[in-house]
Amino acid sequence: MFEKKMKYQKWISFLLIFSIFGGCIFFSGCSQEEKKKVVTLDVYSMLANYSGLQEGWMADVLKEKLNVRLNILPQGPGVFESRAKTGNLGDIVVWGSDSNLYIKAVKEGLLYDWNERNLLWEKGSYIAEHMQPAIRKNKALTLEITKGEKDTLYGVGNGVATSRNDHEDYIYTWDIRWDLYKKLGYPELENMDDLLVLLKEMCKLSPKNDIGEPAFGMSLWPDWDDAMVMYVKATATAYYGYDELGIGLYDQDTGAFHGALEKNGPYLNMLKFYNMLNQEGILDPDSRTQSYEDALKKMQKGSVMCSIFNYAGQNVYNTPEHLKQGKAMLGRCPGEACPLGYGAAIAGKEWIWSIGAATKHPKLCMKLLNYLCTPEGRLTTEYGPKGLCWDYDSDYNTFLTKLGKNCKKNSQQKLGHGYKGTFFEGYLKIENETWSIFASNPESNGETYNYQNWKSAAEDSSSGIEKDWQKKMGAINSTEYVDHLDHKISPVSDYHMGEKSDGLKKIWQVVTKELKESSWKAIYAKNDEEYKKIVEEMIKKCQDAGYASCVKWCENESQKRFDAEKEILKRAW
Repeated sequence: MFEKKMKYQKWISFLLIFSIFGGCIFFSGCSQEEKKKVVTLDVYSMLANYSGLQEGWMADVLKEKLNVRLNILPQGPGVFESRAKTGNLGDIVVWGSDSNLYIKAVKEGLLYDWNERNLLWEKGSYIAEHMQPAIRKNKALTLEITKGEKDTLYGVGNGVATSRNDHEDYIYTWDIRWDLYKKLGYPELENMDDLLVLLKEMCKLSPKNDIGEPAFGMSLWPDWDDAMVMYVKATATAYYGYDELGIGLYDQDTGAFHGALEKNGPYLNMLKFYNMLNQEGILDPDSRTQSYEDALKKMQKGSVMCSIFNYAGQNVYNTPEHLKQGKAMLGRCPGEACPLGYGAAIAGKEWIWSIGAATKHPKLCMKLLNYLCTPEGRLTTEYGPKGLCWDYDSDYNTFLTKLGKNCKKNSQQKLGHGYKGTFFEGYLKIENETWSIFASNPESNGETYNYQNWKSAAEDSSSGIEKDWQKKMGAINSTEYVDHLDHKISPVSDYHMGEKSDGLKKIWQVVTKELKESSWKAIYAKNDEEYKKIVEEMIKKCQDAGYASCVKWCENESQKRFDAEKEILKRAW
């Protein structure tokens, strides 16, 4: 009897245990959370401008993929100090710089070693296999911070490129009114003299904008003038491939510095071009006083025939309405020009992804970071859920769905399909990227993460004027077009511009003020004689104020930059 009673009690105990731990398998009333608890990770992001739980579609994606939710903790006065004092910065820490606070965190042991217990390879295998240059860069940074004591891996930087050939989208695309260029019979365009003639003909052909106001060959703005007149300097960059450096331009091929006042140099040559535009009456007379926003409004209304920048050209003018009318701003670079592009960082940039040393969930943190670094993770954070907003076709070309396109056009687009809120509300609030948008996606058919350069995007171009440009120029978009031209790519290096002495700062201020003011006067000179007089006076006044010492400092900086760029090209990454 006693034996039977014991068997009965054991059977009851077994049923009780089964009902607690196994019942969810058979009974639909148990939720997913009951099977496995959702873990909340604190993400301390110095780049975020949002506080609280990640919401919307990205929250749902992360819950589905990793059973995790994110609590975003933004930077603010005293936040780092108070969190560092407790020894707990957060589960994941995203840095706005690889100096200052990051250095302090490394020295004080506030970050988790990614190689501890083989964490990286066990839970971050995609990072380990595909981001080796970024890994080596971070270990080298640790070695530098600790003065050679250790080379611990604490994270990877943002915006990682996949090869030396990756580069940011070109901004110097030399956009012109292609519809007018077509009407003129696609005339030859070899140099700046040809461009001057072309712009004169365009203004004759279409002297008014969409609402009957005067149209001009080009329209400038002074908002971003620094040491020189920005638009003049930028035109030299677009034509010669020399990048701005201080009070002149830098040639990455030789390391040579071309001062702004160099006779027949890039700056003065382009200054003369704009004066010629003015003498011909086709330079916007408001260029000296209008704002950047004013200039864009004129472009939107068809008041401008040419922009060296895509962001002030095709990106503004090519509205659906203009395209339907057979009008477009599209790239046509002078044959002798060699536009400059800017390289992507194969070892990543300075916004570091890391894990806090005090986390109780290092494996989950690494799994999250690893997912964000996969092609699917990168595309999802950029465009929305896979299958709903984007996908691959049978040839592994990437494409946006109709909903995905609507989300890119309007961030307030609601996703639906079980996802709450708008695209913007669900966008990842950490505000950092893993791969560069310009990096190659190894899962695709040779495409990058930038949808504007996908084959599908070119196929979506339905306007006749865009197809005419594609056929004539042999390219599907501006990036491919400039890629086929003689151009230069400025590599990302460790170069940082040095400090000026207090004495040089005072000289610099006087010289650059004179340079900018006289440059604008020269642009508006009524004839060659007046132009020559203004430039000669500008040169004398700048030289008397200490221009030579400014050039000497810039030449030293040019050599430092040249050495840094040569060094980065030697490295394994």
